[in-house]
Amino acid sequence: MKTSKAKSKIRSVKPKHQSLAKSRTNTKQAELVGMLRRPQGATIDEIATATGWQNHSVRGAISGALKKRLGLRITSELEKRGRVYRVTAAS
Repeated sequence: MKTSKAKSKIRSVKPKHQSLAKSRTNTKQAELVGMLRRPQGATIDEIATATGWQNHSVRGAISGALKKRLGLRITSELEKRGRVYRVTAAS
């Protein structure tokens, strides 16, 4: 009778929503989150100027990295200076 010596493979599973405490500091993404957490929020143009990104890259980062990957709740309001984005508390 043969015995099977199958090795069990253990793989690490990455969480879908990474906490900001575990994220790196001094990155453009961290700068983006910091700008959106301010009480006055930030416009696309303000973020693009601060990061050096183009407007479509800023919108993509908000949608993909912040909303989908980090699970942050982003709101926007139309104000005098334009559309202003903010991170709000999760409900």
